[in-house]
Order: sequence, then C-alpha cells, then structure tokens
Amino acid sequence: MSRPRCERCLRPQNHCLCALIPQLDSRTRVLILQHPSEVNHALNTARLAALGLINAQLAVGEVFDNLDELLNVPGYQARLLFPGEEATALRPLSNEASPILLVVPDGTWRKARKLLHLNPLLAALPRVTLENAPTSRYRLRKAPGPDALSTLEAITHALQTLEPDRSFEPLLRPFDTLIEGQIAAMGEETFRRNHS
Repeated sequence: MSRPRCERCLRPQNHCLCALIPQLDSRTRVLILQHPSEVNHALNTARLAALGLINAQLAVGEVFDNLDELLNVPGYQARLLFPGEEATALRPLSNEASPILLVVPDGTWRKARKLLHLNPLLAALPRVTLENAPTSRYRLRKAPGPDALSTLEAITHALQTLEPDRSFEPLLRPFDTLIEGQIAAMGEETFRRNHS
C-alpha cells in the first residue's frame, strides 16, 4: 500500500512541503511544459515552481494540441528558455517593455529536445538562455555539465535576472529542504560515496 500523499505538493504527507512553498508574484509569466516522465519524479522541481509562483502554469504532455493558446497570452512576448546558437542572454526587463511569457521545457535534455521536435510552435519561439548561472544546489544528481540546473533553479535564476528588484530566493526553500531530506534518508556516508 502506498503512503498517503499531499494532494498539493504530491509529497508523502509526513514530508509535505506546502508550508515552505511561497506565493510569489511576478511580471513575467512562466509556462512549464513538463514531459510525462517527470510527473512522478521524487523531486519534481517544476511542480514546486508552479506552486510557488502566482503567475505560472504547468502543462503535462508530449504533444500539446493547445500550444497556440498557451503561447499567445495577450500582453506577453513568448520566449523559450533553452540553449541554442541563436539564443540570446536574458536581461532585466525595462518598465516599458512587454512582459515575457517564459516557456520552460521540463525533462532530461533528451526529453526536452523531444518536446521541441514534437511541437514545432515551441521550436519556432525566440530562445533565451541564462548567463552567470549559479552552481546547482541539486547535490543528488550527476549533472551533464557544470552549469546544469534543475528546472526550479533555472526558473528562479531567470526571474531574478528579468526582475532584479524582487527576490525569488524563497522559491528555493522547499527545494533545499527536499534535498536535505533525501540526503538524510540515504545517510551521509552513502551520499558522500555516491555524490561527492
């Protein structure tokens, strides 16, 4: 029998993170397109981001039939947070500029590329990328590169870049607690042996 889960954060009830999840507002709208394989992932950082941001939406799928509707939000300019030769570095928004609809694919790099391949509208969006990204706090994962971030970390850094007058740091509180809990569950010695 499975342990009872919190219906909001989907964590086991005795490890519910809801008390740590903020309710932050932003000029930037965040649209997270989550590959179905990520939904039941133990850390599911995309869900934490969507819960912690008032102006965010999480959609799960591989092919998004309503993508045109999701991307064309009146008053916003859609940008895909994904590296590429034509990607431009994110910069702070000026007060006069239209706010950004930041579209973030969530999944492994392979799954994220598949989302772009299966959704031509997504692949056609102007791309933006992060500059001066912090070191990932995701100490449980072997990252593909030194600048690889979890979805939640990438969104937090992107929002901090676009809106430097606000602090989006509280978004990372449940994430840090989650990582600490996972390390405690596996034991310090196992963690050091496998992740340092």
